[in-house]
Amino acid sequence: MNKHVIKAANILIDIALKDDVGDGDITTNLIVPATIRRKAKMVAKEDGVIAGLPVAEMVFRKLDPDLIWNEQVEEGEKVKKGAVLVEFEGSYRALLTGERTALNFLQRLSGIATMSAKYADTVKDFQTVILDTRKTLPGFNKLDKYAVKAGGASNHRLGLHDMAMIKDNHIEVAGGITAAVKAVRSSIEHGIKIEVETTTLEQVQEAIDAGVDIIMLDNMDIETMRKGVKLIAGRTKVEASGNITIEHLREVAATGVDYISIGALTHSVKALDISQRIED
Repeated sequence: MNKHVIKAANILIDIALKDDVGDGDITTNLIVPATIRRKAKMVAKEDGVIAGLPVAEMVFRKLDPDLIWNEQVEEGEKVKKGAVLVEFEGSYRALLTGERTALNFLQRLSGIATMSAKYADTVKDFQTVILDTRKTLPGFNKLDKYAVKAGGASNHRLGLHDMAMIKDNHIEVAGGITAAVKAVRSSIEHGIKIEVETTTLEQVQEAIDAGVDIIMLDNMDIETMRKGVKLIAGRTKVEASGNITIEHLREVAATGVDYISIGALTHSVKALDISQRIED
């Protein structure tokens, strides 16, 4: 995890603990003595790819700085049902109070990593790279995208600030792709790429002529997509996007596109089932 992901995780954990714990865990604090320590472990209850163990550790360490934490698997590792993910020891109060918050992070991020691995594995014998989108949980952008990479897929732009993405509304306001690209290029910082969304072969040709870095083939059928790739002929990178499902992912990759962006990696993810077990 890089420093930006760690910073984002710290902020989100503080919010989550304040939201869930508030002024204190009433039940645990009234029943469990503050001096008791326990050992615990987290176990996968289904097959999947793990991401977010460092975030779970951060949750418990905020509640118990003396936490002992021994991960049994690596970030991005594929595990089977029943696999022990981490063994840890700490204040019994901390283990109970932080359990749900830690699992919420770990289960979501592992679900994203699992989904990302499924899509990436489907096209592993092609040159095509699977990308995420900006369809992340608000506030979780950096964590969600971290999990995508842990699963073996790649990040598209992190946000509106690190790539110029010219879409249909921009094209309409500017009066065409050529004018839109010119407006961006006249002020853009060096190193920032320009991508243009296209829906027709005529737009593809205009984007080629404008000399953009990436051309998105948006919601095109397979035959039109194939023609678009042929027209571009390697002069720029090509991304396919728009309602692309796992069932016809390989068919899209076979057209020769460089990238396929999949919003479902983050916006429709199912949390991976993981449990925490405290030893007697």
